[in-house]
Amino acid sequence: MRVQSSATAPITIAVDAQPSRATGTLLAALGVVAFSLTFPSTAWGLQGFGPWSLVAVRSVLAALIAVVCLLVLRVPVPDRRHWAGLAVVAAGVVVGFPLLTTLALRTSTTAHAAVVVGLLPLTTALFSALRMGTRPSRTFWAAAGAGAAAVVAFTVQQSGGALTAADLYLFGALLVCAAGYTEGGRLARVMPGWQVIGWALVLCLPFSVPAAVTALAYEPVQLTFHSVSGLLWVSAGSQFLGLVVWYRGMAAIGIPKASQLQLAQPLLTLVWSVLLLGEHLTVAAPLTAAAVLVCIAVTQRARG
Repeated sequence: MRVQSSATAPITIAVDAQPSRATGTLLAALGVVAFSLTFPSTAWGLQGFGPWSLVAVRSVLAALIAVVCLLVLRVPVPDRRHWAGLAVVAAGVVVGFPLLTTLALRTSTTAHAAVVVGLLPLTTALFSALRMGTRPSRTFWAAAGAGAAAVVAFTVQQSGGALTAADLYLFGALLVCAAGYTEGGRLARVMPGWQVIGWALVLCLPFSVPAAVTALAYEPVQLTFHSVSGLLWVSAGSQFLGLVVWYRGMAAIGIPKASQLQLAQPLLTLVWSVLLLGEHLTVAAPLTAAAVLVCIAVTQRARG
């Protein structure tokens, strides 16, 4: 933006300047921390809401936050060429991933779901390579593959080698979320990350409001501390604030490297599942943690 002075030459003021790589890494990491609380919060929310009600209401509440921010800051409507990308973000991140993971958590533990979704970094990197033509190095792919292999081995060991319906929901969630992350990261290069998720949420309002009304009419609701707290977090923390810093971080450091930070997300979720839900972990958990952390270190040093 330029501010014209009558006595001086135009002065250029940086607006929404791209953060440094260190800041971008920190923002993406904060997004991962926010996301790591999503499954435990969803499990809390399911104690008082049905799965369809929880997903629809969280989308409406997050959209209301976005609408307030967009109106207060007088953000202009995005150009028509961006709406297709915003629709992909909405379908993958606002609707698809929350719905499929919530359906999975009806029968799956948060710990099990967390390790399955640990494949998201590799899935996102693949979508990024296909969508944006990125070409990470062989070292990057080797480390990402090793991290994914560790997650798969942990999952198979936990499930006894048999995939369940919950696993199928989770694998579907991986695909739609990776598409949403990739498109959101691309859009975050041309508009602030918070506006990307903000407009995606607004785009869903014509569908999420009637869905919430219908679901609440058919599914019983029990308001407790856990159910309300879980709903509020997945709405404000996971669905809006977490994605704001996440997309901002991705725009700064690149989608492939940012996605690899999510290798730490299953491990954080395992910790929350013990502290908040009282779930019990096996000995394999710390071994997987060590392997994944090594992979994160390698991918962050590898040049894409």
